[in-house]
Amino acid sequence: MPIKSIKARQIFDSRGNPTVEVDLTTELGLFRAAVPSGASTGIHEALELRDKEAANWMGKGVLKAVGHVNDSLAPAVIKSGLEVTQQREIDELMIKLDGTPNKNKFGANAILGVSLAVCKAGAAKKAVPLYQHIADLAGNKDIWLPVPAFNVINGGEHAGNMLAMQEFMLLPLGAKSFTEAMKMGAETYHNLAKVIQAKFGKDATAVGDEGGFAPNILDNRAGLQLIVEAIEKAGYTGKIKIGMDVAASEFKDDDGSYDLFKKDKVKDKSRNLSSDKLGDLYMEFIKEFPIVSIEDPFDQDDWEAWTKLNARAGIQIVGDDLTVTNPTRIQTAVEKNACNCLLLKVNQIGSVTESIDAHLLAKKNGWGTMVSHRSGETEDSFIADLVVGLSTGQIKTGAPCRSERLCKYNQILRIEEELGANAKFSGEKFRNPHA
Repeated sequence: MPIKSIKARQIFDSRGNPTVEVDLTTELGLFRAAVPSGASTGIHEALELRDKEAANWMGKGVLKAVGHVNDSLAPAVIKSGLEVTQQREIDELMIKLDGTPNKNKFGANAILGVSLAVCKAGAAKKAVPLYQHIADLAGNKDIWLPVPAFNVINGGEHAGNMLAMQEFMLLPLGAKSFTEAMKMGAETYHNLAKVIQAKFGKDATAVGDEGGFAPNILDNRAGLQLIVEAIEKAGYTGKIKIGMDVAASEFKDDDGSYDLFKKDKVKDKSRNLSSDKLGDLYMEFIKEFPIVSIEDPFDQDDWEAWTKLNARAGIQIVGDDLTVTNPTRIQTAVEKNACNCLLLKVNQIGSVTESIDAHLLAKKNGWGTMVSHRSGETEDSFIADLVVGLSTGQIKTGAPCRSERLCKYNQILRIEEELGANAKFSGEKFRNPHA
């Protein structure tokens, strides 16, 4: 089934910034994919190509990437005569055409748009659901539904408050189904709104980029205490655990120390913490609160600190800026024993095939994989099918608030309904459902 046409355009993401959308048509119809974009991006990520013309869209236009799809990638992919089911061959063709290690020529946002659209068309060609097609591509015979990690308090680069650490998450591990996990998450979210309003007033429940609340607190421990109180109020103590995404690269100082008061106007270096002291703070948090997962606890190149924490934490340590979904970085992290879970973001690496390969490499080394959205999202729900197809057991795609977040969670609800009696929920086995 040859590809008839591939056309890219510029659309807008959930933050009002331009992003790439690709329409691919075959005899079966039109298949559309949109590319997400991050705020706190790792320096080792594949290149997201922006126009950098200050006069237009604050320099964030993606017309160059759109042009690369329409003028270079589309003609080459169509001319190749490859079938839409040949995901790997098409992705490898585009990567070869780009010819740079991190997709500098065309941009990961150009290549990924085509790659996602091809994947959707491939599922239609095989007349199977998208998650099943992805499972086939990854060689996964055992479908599991993920535990959602709801980002309910936002700080860091995602919010205008004083909080340095970026995400405080709910993981409903005690749920028996994805549907129940959604109920637990949503009810706790609404209870959290009440807790925050009672303490800080109504204006403290304005939401951040990912739908979480952004109360103006400075102390990260206070964020954890608010969540524990909300879990208790909702009646889910013991059933809902806590996850954090610290995004520590964002508040590391030039001297290698960490400034947890980075957003405070008053600058005082004496408050900064060394890597070791920050590690001690995490250990205190783990003892005090039901924390099961910490992402990016240190800077993306502070390898030694990662290795030390991973050895003593006894919980999931997730690499995001550290690993950027890149096989070379993952391999280094494996050798250094720096973390035990991969954060999988399709736009960090820039193609469906490489995303699948990154997950399989992590899995082979005994790691978990958490599939993730970006802070700049669209109404495209591809990652919902991705997390089910790969059956990684965990997904984070924001709070149960804002449609660009809910469209992913809602798609997983539909998949659970479709699977019926065959639906299996990861729950406590979120790190390795197949175990």
